[in-house]
Formats: sequence, structure tokens, C-alpha cells
Amino acid sequence: QVQLVESGGGLVQPGESLNLSCVSSASIYRLPAMGWYRQAPGKQRELVAAYSSRLLTNYADAVKGRFTISRDNTKNTMYLEMNNMKPEDTAVYYCAADGRLQTLISGESEYWGQGTQVTVSS
Repeated sequence: QVQLVESGGGLVQPGESLNLSCVSSASIYRLPAMGWYRQAPGKQRELVAAYSSRLLTNYADAVKGRFTISRDNTKNTMYLEMNNMKPEDTAVYYCAADGRLQTLISGESEYWGQGTQVTVSS
């Protein structure tokens, strides 16, 4: 069983930056597809960014140019760098992982973290 643990959430003001981390209990090489989802109150969970072992990345239109997904295979860790944050970025952010990118993008990932709260407010 793979466990994913997110960290780095918090409260920031509009325009500021925040970095999230997701540590995997298993070798990241077992998880060719990893990504970040978020869910705001009263809204459906949405894909923020996805990363595949083929170095392919996908971003939601709302975060393109502001967020960057990356991962460090030596540390079994995935990151989400969030810049120029906006109030609409406020949500619980979840780390997800799966053996297939298509499955991850569909929202049916096998593995999920517990989530970390991100709040953007002045």
C-alpha cells in the first residue's frame, strides 16, 4: 500500500507564493503518474496539474503560467510551486498517484493523500 503525505499548505495573501510537497512511502518509480487535485467548498474536485514519468505535464487553464509541478525521484517527493496566487486558488489540495496518466487525469487514481488546506486571502 502506498501512502502519500502532503505538506506546505497555509494562509497567504493574493500575489504571494506557496510550495506544496507530497512524499510517497514507496519508490516514486512505481508511480509513473502523479498529480495535484484541489477541491474548494461547494465545488467538485478538479485536476490542477499532472506529471508523468515521460516528463509530460498537464495544467488546468486556471493555473497555467502560475503553478509548476515537479518531482524529485531521489526523495520520492512531488512538488507544486504556486506563484501569484489568487483567492480562487483557495481549496484543499490533494496529492494523487497512479500507474497510468489517463487514470490519474480521470480522477480515479489509486492513491490519494489526506489533503492540505490552502487559503488565499487578504
